[in-house]
Amino acid sequence: MNKPVIVTEETLTTPVVVEAATPSVAASAAGPAYAVLFAISISHCLNDLMQSLIPSIYPILKANYALDYTQIGLISLAFQFTSSLLQPVVGFYTDRKPMPYSLAIGMGFTLAGLLLLSSAHQYGVILLAAAIIGTGSAIFHPESARIARLASGGRYGFAQSVFQVGGNFGSAAGPLLAALIVVPFGQGSVAWFSIVAALAMVILWRIGSWYKPRIVVRKAAQALKDVAILSPVRLQLALAVLVALMFSKAFYTASISSYYTFYLIEKFGVTTSTAQILLFVFLAANVVGVYFGGPLGDRFGRRHVLWFSVLGSLPFTLLLPYADLTGSVVLTVMIGLIMASATPAIIVFAQELMPHRFGLISGIFYGLAFGLGGIGAAALGRLADLTSLDTVYSVCAWLPAIGLCALLLPRMKIART
Repeated sequence: MNKPVIVTEETLTTPVVVEAATPSVAASAAGPAYAVLFAISISHCLNDLMQSLIPSIYPILKANYALDYTQIGLISLAFQFTSSLLQPVVGFYTDRKPMPYSLAIGMGFTLAGLLLLSSAHQYGVILLAAAIIGTGSAIFHPESARIARLASGGRYGFAQSVFQVGGNFGSAAGPLLAALIVVPFGQGSVAWFSIVAALAMVILWRIGSWYKPRIVVRKAAQALKDVAILSPVRLQLALAVLVALMFSKAFYTASISSYYTFYLIEKFGVTTSTAQILLFVFLAANVVGVYFGGPLGDRFGRRHVLWFSVLGSLPFTLLLPYADLTGSVVLTVMIGLIMASATPAIIVFAQELMPHRFGLISGIFYGLAFGLGGIGAAALGRLADLTSLDTVYSVCAWLPAIGLCALLLPRMKIART
């Protein structure tokens, strides 16, 4: 029997769903399709590596064009806002009409954005390049999440973790590569990463070829046989809690990814390259946390993982503003390990709440991760201009307290129809 999924009592209005979103009994028995999971994870790694180049070259852009922190935050907003807006649209469309080769097309947008960013000499062009790269991300994430679930063999949290690990590893490698390549050779060297985009396009085209014959579209009422019933009010409350948890995680992560290098340079006098390497250490801790978050959710329940992963980082975030350089490195590692484990749990929980709109809900929550991060980067940049980076981290230290909201998440009771 298929693993139960979660829907509401409301009438299903979506006329079709993609059967690929829910693995078949045979697929579950066979276990995960590891080769496909590895390929989609590698693609996620390459995609997010290129995206992470944007915040990684902020010190260069700030020096070259005399930008203030508000303008730096707006670059993040331009990238993350386009991704946030377009991801739910892409997910809604592919729920009805799957597009197996759209991933390679999306990577083409990223390639174009990188080339434009490498040659941009005006602030407006830099914003446009960031927005184009964000568009590529918007096209990539919803359908790639569907492919990861199809290849999961029923181990949804595990598959989401493998998928997310690729993205987080790419995000971690970006600052390191920026320190080794972009910082010594300048803004123009960003163009070299177009080779990475071209490689990713080849991999994604092959993945699309694997995905295409496995797409089956059926009416939603036929596709959902085992359901756990939630009232509309309970569903809305659960989604609101997940959004609040995503807000907490995205805002705090934005404070690190966008301004941690500046914080280290200003407070401890480290070099730009050293600051980039220490940012890599934090992001590498995120990779480890993401990997364990999904399997732990499969084993112990996603509600428990969310409770621990968001609220559990609070003691460390509160200590960070008062730590010395060594203490800062240790604390950010602990924050990354604990907080990042929430990502697969949040996304899979949301997908299970609305499996009949898998692409849409995936797009919304991936979009929230980007959009809230962009808003956070812009807002925190403004706060840094008005006060200081010390104030930014003192304020952000309380964000994990929002994890208390996890108490309101439902304990599911399965009802079979």
